[in-house]
Amino acid sequence: MNERMLIVDDEPDFAAGLVRLLRTGFPDLEVEVCTSPREALGALERLEPSVLLTDLRMPEMDGLELMQHALGRDPNLTVVLLTAHGSIETAVSALKGGAYDFLTKPIKRDDLQRCVSRCLERSRLMHENSRLRSLMSRSELQRTLIGDTPSMRRLKDTIAAVAASDYTVLVRGESGTGKELVASSIHALSDRAKRPLVTVNCPAIPDQLLESELFGHVKGAFTGAEKAHKGMFQTAAGGTIVLDEIGDISMNIQTKLLRVLQDRLVRPVGGTASQKVDARIVASTNRPLEQKIRSGEFREDLFYRLNVLTIVTPPLRERVDDIPLLADHFLGVCCEEMRLPQKRLSPEATVCLCSRPWPGNVRELQNFIRRLAVFCPGELVEPYHLRFVEGQTECATCADEAPLAPYKDAKSLILDDFTRRYVERLLESTRGNISEAARLSGLERVSLQKILRRLGIGPADGR
Repeated sequence: MNERMLIVDDEPDFAAGLVRLLRTGFPDLEVEVCTSPREALGALERLEPSVLLTDLRMPEMDGLELMQHALGRDPNLTVVLLTAHGSIETAVSALKGGAYDFLTKPIKRDDLQRCVSRCLERSRLMHENSRLRSLMSRSELQRTLIGDTPSMRRLKDTIAAVAASDYTVLVRGESGTGKELVASSIHALSDRAKRPLVTVNCPAIPDQLLESELFGHVKGAFTGAEKAHKGMFQTAAGGTIVLDEIGDISMNIQTKLLRVLQDRLVRPVGGTASQKVDARIVASTNRPLEQKIRSGEFREDLFYRLNVLTIVTPPLRERVDDIPLLADHFLGVCCEEMRLPQKRLSPEATVCLCSRPWPGNVRELQNFIRRLAVFCPGELVEPYHLRFVEGQTECATCADEAPLAPYKDAKSLILDDFTRRYVERLLESTRGNISEAARLSGLERVSLQKILRRLGIGPADGR
């Protein structure tokens, strides 16, 4: 850890004297001086100091205001305020505002060095605490988010970083990729973890009721409102509210939600007074919001309010190597839920699972594994069990009669079966147009033609 200190004082000679005093006691400490708060704001971003030592009385911006800016950027920053106008009231105000210590000019060398020594020790402890917390976060994510492909490692790193802040988050991804799990992980790893997590399935609530559910209503606001109702934002006070499928809400609700994001105020339906709310917002969607903005179905200003931090959940086709891990995990969970002996997947069955397209992503895989757990009578899941679940055979109880082919031969048969079904559907969707089929599949036209010749499939098969 590189230890750096930023000194901010509008008297250059005084600041230079502080640097000389510090160099004698802390030769390895990097010290930088700024003579104005505006200059210091840029230095905070660039330098990322461990300690901020700032004068209280300065033109343009005082030390308390600079401290608030600095702590807003880095809550772990250690701040010491300096002033020639020391008083008990000023010291108390500074400490309440987030300062770690307070020194009065003229500064004695021993007082300064003792103070800086304590500041650096605090900074080291805060850094170590953050490091341990990050390790714990990653360990927790390893248990909840199954997968170790590069895309999943990036996702876990992003979640851990986002959870440490309090900004609004937009989780984007295809249906079935685990957006809800990502949202709950952000809450679980954040400082709000002990407070409520409230999830609102926006499309599931009729538009005329969604406003009341989100913001609450007063007694008599509408027919049937016999008593006041607290909305989801109030219920999530101090915690996190997850707005699931935010892309499907009406323009009317979008307008009212915008005010919540801007001012952190909600007004219950039928009420005249707004209420302050403190809930972190995590929104999720599988919709292309940019297209909805262009078509006038989604407010651009709301999009930019939501899109402060963005997390994109990878589809299963981009993490095929995670399928064996996911399948084993889901199979174990299903057997435990149904109180069955633990089952396992044969290598051939695993290869078959990895060869499927899974357009429904992880959710489709999970549901498929649940069916396998129900219909596989033995402890070993074989490819013919998969075919039965897909409706391709009549019976799954003939396990003893099914011949066990060598691994390479079984794998080849399964991959050929998958390839045949894939290209037949591909040609059907393009009505036999080879060029269009190559474009949709991501294959070179020559490669696709070789596959068709090998399987004895012609373009006319798709017409």
